Amino acid sequence: MSFLNSLNIAGSALTAERFRTDIILQNIANAQTTRTAEGEPYRRKQVVFEERAADFGQALKNEENKLTQGGVRATQVVESQQDFVPVYDPSHPDADENGYVMYPNVNTSEEMVDLMAASRAYDANLTALNVVKAMAMKALEIGK
Repeated sequence: MSFLNSLNIAGSALTAERFRTDIILQNIANAQTTRTAEGEPYRRKQVVFEERAADFGQALKNEENKLTQGGVRATQVVESQQDFVPVYDPSHPDADENGYVMYPNVNTSEEMVDLMAASRAYDANLTALNVVKAMAMKALEIGK
């Protein structure tokens, strides 16, 4: 595997984890949003990752894919189908006839754990990127 492919793999992981972090932060920011444009509480979003396959045959057919083989990408953002959390608050403007307000299905503790995991994965991929970069620099020094 060439240095360039290694850089692309680590770079794709950095991009995917950054996107995951953005979605997690969006969940935390909307943890108390009881009404969205759709008229219901905010639904927790999760990112689905997919491997970018390193298919040698496809690389031969499509020269563009040569530099983007391998790695990971975020393929979709799915909304959680968990039930909303009912809270009794008859004075809230979004309360139903029984006085219950439906709050988002976002658990901030779970989101914080996911945020830490995404941050650690980002750091690990950044370290891998720096190792590949250092190896490339050492390889350039061999010819001196």
